[in-house]
Amino acid sequence: MRIALIGYGAMGKLVEARATAKGHAIGTVVNEYHSNLDAERLAESLRVTDVAIDFSAAETVERNVEACLAAGVPLVEGTTGWSDKFEAVERRVRDADGTFLYGANFSIGVNLYYRVVQHAAELFAGFSEYEVFIEEQHHSRKKDAPSGTARELKQIISKYTGDEIEIASTRAGNIPGTHRVGFDGSAEQILLEHSARSRECFAIGALMAAEWVEERKGFFTFADVMDDLLDRQKKRL
Repeated sequence: MRIALIGYGAMGKLVEARATAKGHAIGTVVNEYHSNLDAERLAESLRVTDVAIDFSAAETVERNVEACLAAGVPLVEGTTGWSDKFEAVERRVRDADGTFLYGANFSIGVNLYYRVVQHAAELFAGFSEYEVFIEEQHHSRKKDAPSGTARELKQIISKYTGDEIEIASTRAGNIPGTHRVGFDGSAEQILLEHSARSRECFAIGALMAAEWVEERKGFFTFADVMDDLLDRQKKRL
């Protein structure tokens, strides 16, 4: 598989290392020197690849989507902070019969954590004496707050509780990412936590998503990848 890396910071380099270790090739690298290219010119560089993985900046997401659609290349979108453009991006992808896969968090562990939190929220929904809270911590370079993962957790929990859920965000140092969901009662607290040791877990998931989506058409989330893999696992058991 020939991969286009859009964004060549820490995450792009981690994806490159994982991809080459698995025998994939890097066909194109898009970095800050390509920031002035419009979608049409960027598409020219992408046509030699089979799939693109984007860990760049929120303000370039729409251009990157347009370029991948023009090149006919599936796009795995790992950038966060573009939720205000979500409807426009989805409409463009569907209208063009393109391929797009996004995730608030590409960690396999986080996506299993979502399911644990969902089950816990369902259990606690019948006990009004427990209040729910969400805490998240990230490195000081992360611009969006709260994180996309925290917003996803809030959305999951909100299906089972009508209470307003507080999200506390911290930006400091080099924290890869920590998320906590707490159910707090008058006499006890239950805390569910996921903590990333390094950003490599996001690269592993993004590459897995790229392998999954390469031959597909449509608008997907990383949850679709996880659902498919979990279904296959159940069939093997």
